[in-house]
Amino acid sequence: MIKKDMSKEKKRAQWAWYLYDFGNSAYAAVVLLAVYASYFKEGVVGTAEGSALWGLALTISMAVVAVISPIFGAMADYSHRKKTFLFIMTAISTIFTALLFFVQKGDVLLGMVLFIIAEIGYRSGQTFYNGLLTDIADDDEIAKVSGNGWAIGSAGGIICLIIVLVMIQLNPGDTFYVRFSLVFTALYFILFAIPAFLWIKEDKRPQDKGGKSYFAVAIERIKHTLQSVKSFKEFIKFMIALLIYNDGIIAALDFAAIIGAVLYGVNQTELIIFVIIVQLTNVLGAYVYGRQSEKAGVKKSLVQSLVLMIIAVVGMMFMPNKLGFFVVGALAGYAMAGAQMLSRTMVSMFAPEGKSAEFYGFFSLAGRTSSIIGPGLMGAAASGLSAWVMTALVKGGVTAAGNENALVISEQIGHRLALITIIFFLLVGLMPLLFVDEEKGRQAAKAAAQQGQEG
Repeated sequence: MIKKDMSKEKKRAQWAWYLYDFGNSAYAAVVLLAVYASYFKEGVVGTAEGSALWGLALTISMAVVAVISPIFGAMADYSHRKKTFLFIMTAISTIFTALLFFVQKGDVLLGMVLFIIAEIGYRSGQTFYNGLLTDIADDDEIAKVSGNGWAIGSAGGIICLIIVLVMIQLNPGDTFYVRFSLVFTALYFILFAIPAFLWIKEDKRPQDKGGKSYFAVAIERIKHTLQSVKSFKEFIKFMIALLIYNDGIIAALDFAAIIGAVLYGVNQTELIIFVIIVQLTNVLGAYVYGRQSEKAGVKKSLVQSLVLMIIAVVGMMFMPNKLGFFVVGALAGYAMAGAQMLSRTMVSMFAPEGKSAEFYGFFSLAGRTSSIIGPGLMGAAASGLSAWVMTALVKGGVTAAGNENALVISEQIGHRLALITIIFFLLVGLMPLLFVDEEKGRQAAKAAAQQGQEG
């Protein structure tokens, strides 16, 4: 830990950590939400198949991250090189984000490959960024520092979006500026990441890997974590719920821009405004649910957030216009913040004192694993159902094959029906959560902590 007499250095390190999130959030806001997702689907692919390919790209990147993160995490921990790994992953993410500038109409494979590599760098980098939290904050301030990073990061995403909005608004219809916004996002990310590499100092605690390879150490750590958590029944029930409902959350997040463009004809400028609104309601949701959980309980608040999320997705299926889309999107942003924040809170609540790292390690692994299926299934469903509707219309003599208006209508119907996959994950994930006993989970954590102290 950083010593108390180094308060200035510690504060500087914390601000460097905040600024990294400030830049990092721009990637999520521009690439995943507001610009590239829609541009890839509408501008690069141009057909309903774009949704399936977008989902496939997300699934591939998530699967790779789920495999490499535990191994790279062990290597970083035991070599005291978290910053080095963070630098490598940041460089990969920013370089390949900038290279997305060269993706134009018809460059489907190039657009997928560059995005997959950028996404792997972004997701993997978060592992090492989060790992640096214990190097910049004492135990009693970790929650506060983590919350500050989240809030400041959200602000970074909003500011980058506003700059990109102005850039695109001043040059309507020019895809050059849509593509250049990706270069700008990469530079924005790099700029605010620099202080982390200059001001954060890792705590050099000696660790002995006993002559084993880093791969063997990673596997051993995963096994140890599984052994540590398997006897905590309430935690396991919660993890089962998380594995399911998190698929729905990630799919909703990754397809928001595509849904807006396909169902409501939301243009690039409107998408950016939409994401800014969602980011703002996300901040509001985190604040309100943080206060509410202290009074009503974490589980009850989490259940409420998932119910609101389901209502928002159902609303997207039936809303007739853009205004309705913006309203349910704002509601989804509010609910999503509660679901994500309260899920992390549940882990800290169920983790015995001294074992929080192991429980968060399992939580992180479960979160990455559960992010693989949802986006891929949503994309495949949207593309497949669109094709099925078009085929049914042609066979029924309603329209001729290749009719542009019929293609648009069938794509809209297919995407509306595909939203059922998100509702399915959220609803099915909600079921095991209802059987989680919050009080029993707390008691089990306290009992385990007391046994550890007595032992």
